[in-house]
Amino acid sequence: MSRLFPSPIFSALLFVVWLLLNNTVDPAHVVLAAVLAVVVPLITAPVSAGLRQVHRVDVALRLAGIVLWDIVVANVEVARRILGPEAAIRPRFVWVPLDLKSPHGALTLAGMITMTPGTISAEFTPDRRWLLVHALHVDGGDEGAAALVASIKERYERPLIRIFDGVEPR
Repeated sequence: MSRLFPSPIFSALLFVVWLLLNNTVDPAHVVLAAVLAVVVPLITAPVSAGLRQVHRVDVALRLAGIVLWDIVVANVEVARRILGPEAAIRPRFVWVPLDLKSPHGALTLAGMITMTPGTISAEFTPDRRWLLVHALHVDGGDEGAAALVASIKERYERPLIRIFDGVEPR
């Protein structure tokens, strides 16, 4: 039974959410919800195995709040820059060195950066030790780039190390 339902809670949640999103218990939707409840967990089982190794849920919740706040602030900042003079935009690519060991943590970091308006994760090096980030605006040349890297590492990477690697970052 566990081979058919590697994550029974996820399966049940998928089944219920599908029906709620479609606002019906039509037999066709019930069958489709059941198929999704079986197939999706089977497909995602290899990926979700690493997510079971989340060490600090409290830190994850705090980080979610920080990211949501940063998204709101970045939306205002990007709108201000786009609607202002063109000189107010200084785009730049910046390499961010990574201390994260967990591939799930690294992908989460890349996703958080991409979700924040004005920045996007562009590329990992093959060894996942560096992440290339494009920023819409980096003030102050190399000092500004260093400040962006320091901010990403402090606000996002340090908590992710605690969450996924289970260690206190240095």
